[in-house]
Amino acid sequence: MTLARGQSVSLEHLSVKFGDFTAVHPTSLTVEDGEFFSILGPSGCGKTTILKTISGFLEPSGGRVLIGGKNMAGLRANRRPTAMIFQSLALFPLMNVRDNVAFGLEARGVGRAARLKRADELLELVALTGQGDKRPGELSGGQRQRVAIARALAVDPEVLLLDEPLSALDLKLRQHMRAELRSIQQKTGVTFIYITHDQGEALAMSDRMAVMNEGRIQQIATPREVYHQPQNAFVASFVGASNILPARVVQRDGPMAELTGPFGSLRARAGTGLEIGQDAYLFVRPEQILITDMGERAGRVENISMEGAQAQMTINDGAISWHAEIPGRSVLSVGHHVRFVVDAEHALALPRSELAASIDGDAA
Repeated sequence: MTLARGQSVSLEHLSVKFGDFTAVHPTSLTVEDGEFFSILGPSGCGKTTILKTISGFLEPSGGRVLIGGKNMAGLRANRRPTAMIFQSLALFPLMNVRDNVAFGLEARGVGRAARLKRADELLELVALTGQGDKRPGELSGGQRQRVAIARALAVDPEVLLLDEPLSALDLKLRQHMRAELRSIQQKTGVTFIYITHDQGEALAMSDRMAVMNEGRIQQIATPREVYHQPQNAFVASFVGASNILPARVVQRDGPMAELTGPFGSLRARAGTGLEIGQDAYLFVRPEQILITDMGERAGRVENISMEGAQAQMTINDGAISWHAEIPGRSVLSVGHHVRFVVDAEHALALPRSELAASIDGDAA
C-alpha cells in the first residue's frame, strides 16, 4: 500500500475577516513536508478558521495558501490535496466500517473491489483488522476515531487537517490516542496539521507547534522550546502550569536578571526585551521548586492534591503561596513546615504583557 507524500503548507500574510471582525490577522508560517504541526490556543483565537482556510471551506480575506508550493486560490475543498477530520467524526451510522472508509473512493469513481481492498489495507494500518463488517456504533470511541483517520487517508491526501478530534474522548483514551495518532503519522509520512486547545496534546505529539491568541500567532517552535523558552507572558501562562508573580527588574547580569516583588528578591533568566526598571512577570514552574532542608525559603503546607505519581502542593511563606510539584509518595501533609529553593536557572522573567485567561470552552 502506498500513500501520497506529505507536502508543505505555507501561509503568506493570510488574513480572514467576517464583516468588521478580524478572525485571523495577517499571518505567515510554513509547515514542512511530512511534519506533525499543531496550532494551540484558547477558544475563539482563530485556529479553526486557519484550518478551514487551508482546506478550502473558507476563502481568505487577504494573503494566500500554498500546498507543495502551489497556490490554492480558486480551488474548492474537493479539489485540494487535503482531507479533514472534524470533532464529530461524521461517520455514517448505517454503513459498516469498511464502507465508511471506502466512501470517498466511491465518490471518486473507484471500482468496488479496488476500494474495498484499499479500505481493508487502511484498517490494518490503523490496527482495526477484522472490524470492517461492524457498524460504527459497535466500536469504542478510540476505534471510531481510527475509522475516521482511515477514511481520511483513503483519498491519498498530502495534508491531513484535524480539528480537535480527541476532545470527546475521556482522559485515558485521549492519552492513548495521542500515541496512536503520532504513530500513524510517522508510518504514513502525510503532513498533519492538528488544532487543539489541549496543551498536553500539542506538547506530546508535535514536531513543532504554534501558539495563537486573538487571531495572532504568538510563537512557533518545538514543544520543548515553547515550554522552556516562551517568548512572551501569554505563551508562558498558557502552556504548562506556573507560579506567576508580579516583579520589577532591578539589575541585569548577562542572561540573568535580579527582580523584586512580593516574593522579596530573586534571580531569574531574563526574557527577550527585559530591561532594568521594567515591570515584569516572574514565571516559576511547580517542578522547579525544590523541597530541601537546605532551602533559604520556608513556609507552611496549605494544600496537597494527589495526581497519581505526582502531587501538587501549595506552600505559604507568609507573603505569598507557592505551587510546587512533589512525588505522590511523599510523606508531607497539610500543616507541615518545609524549606525550599526556587531554581534561578529555570525561573523566567518576561516583560509585563497579557496573560492567558481560562482555556475552557469549545473549538475556535
